[in-house]
Amino acid sequence: MQRLGICAAAALALSTAAPQAEELSLAYFMGPGHPMNAAVFTPFAEALAEVSGGEMTVQQYPGGALNSAPPRQYGILLDGVADIVFALPGYTGEVFPMTNAVTTPGVCGSASECTQALLRARDVLEQEYEAEVLAIWANAPPVLITRDRPVRRLEDLDGMLIRVTASQDAPFVEALGASAVAQPVNVINQNLTNGVIDGIAIGPSGIPSFNLHEPANYITTWFPGSGSAFVLLMNREVYDGLSDEQRGWIDAAADDALSIAGGEFYDRAAARGLQMAAEAGVEMIEIPEEERARWNAAIADTLSEVRAQNAGPMTVGEVMDLMMQPDG
Repeated sequence: MQRLGICAAAALALSTAAPQAEELSLAYFMGPGHPMNAAVFTPFAEALAEVSGGEMTVQQYPGGALNSAPPRQYGILLDGVADIVFALPGYTGEVFPMTNAVTTPGVCGSASECTQALLRARDVLEQEYEAEVLAIWANAPPVLITRDRPVRRLEDLDGMLIRVTASQDAPFVEALGASAVAQPVNVINQNLTNGVIDGIAIGPSGIPSFNLHEPANYITTWFPGSGSAFVLLMNREVYDGLSDEQRGWIDAAADDALSIAGGEFYDRAAARGLQMAAEAGVEMIEIPEEERARWNAAIADTLSEVRAQNAGPMTVGEVMDLMMQPDG
């Protein structure tokens, strides 16, 4: 009788205990001190904990703890290695041609503008992902960082090897007379230092994040192109396996404000990056409007060809037009 009473009491205790919090893993390849953590990852985790009353939390796995190869981020999400990942669609441009239309010259002129362009097309872009898109945002358009050769005129690019973020950026660099190679961001400092590449086309926010002011001697502050896209993705099976209430918590924590915050961060980071480089003695090269017109003329035919290319069910031009349509 006493034994039965003990069992009944234990069962009652279990039935009335608070439910265990659902913990989601979030993987990214940068260190925990990377500003993107403070701008997007931590705010998402804090918002999720708040709206769920602590019943859903996020455990971060930074610094490549679950994957040290940035182009593999989407793959580890599909494989179920992580519940949520930060990824750059440009690293696998052939998989996300619609998203990467945002990099095309002329789409947008700042990180916030490029983020708004992505959000205008979000319903279409989400079709590319076998995952739940929690946030989508962009950095600022690229600058050109060089070590041995200042670039002031179109002719200065002739024969240079320029690192680009994604393969779809290469035709525009080649139209300017240079050669292009797509490389992940974690190798470019060393490659510029060692002379493997002659220049880096990258959003200026990358300067402090990857210490690019150290090998740089010159920065050309304008280069044809628009922002590169970033995404925060959740494994679809994990998302679909949640209750309606839990999915509601995720959706509330990952509203458009999260994406907008990412773009605003990159505008601030771009300004800081250029300031850091200038203070380090890097020469800032401004391209005047008449010279910019020459560069734009050089890429005009390539731009027309790219606009006509297929991007999933649409053309690149159709996606660009969707991104660039006036609000309201």
